[in-house]
Amino acid sequence: MISKIKELFASFMLLELVKGMALTGRYFFARKVTVQFPEERTPISPRFRGLHALRRYPNGEERCIACKLCEAVCPAMAITIESEQREDNTRRTTRYDIDLTKCIFCGFCEESCPVDSIVETRIFDYHGEKRGDLIYTKPMLLAVGDKYEEQIAADRAADARYR
Repeated sequence: MISKIKELFASFMLLELVKGMALTGRYFFARKVTVQFPEERTPISPRFRGLHALRRYPNGEERCIACKLCEAVCPAMAITIESEQREDNTRRTTRYDIDLTKCIFCGFCEESCPVDSIVETRIFDYHGEKRGDLIYTKPMLLAVGDKYEEQIAADRAADARYR
């Protein structure tokens, strides 16, 4: 009988509603954790795997030696490489394409590269309006590498201890 009276009193006073509103009020006045994305950015790890880039040596020559290990190790088969022999008997790529619609950003290409030619940068906010816009060719990848070389080198130096 007493429990029924307690239930009646609780339902009459709307205790569940008051508890719910108290919880809502607590979160309403708490510090917000939402980031207003384009204006604010959260810190990104140096190990973040984003947009790919091809690097060059300090003398300006591209690093890729056309060993095709990255193409062989890519589980999504997103990398296409064609190469030819140069006059000095070294191989260099004539075509290096990465289809970002296929890429799963696993980082295997970066790990397999013996000369640190292909790297994944911290860039994650890129887009394409058509499917072809997300197929990055050799000049596009080299341009990304040239633009972000300082950041790539700093990330590599920070991560060198763990490689």
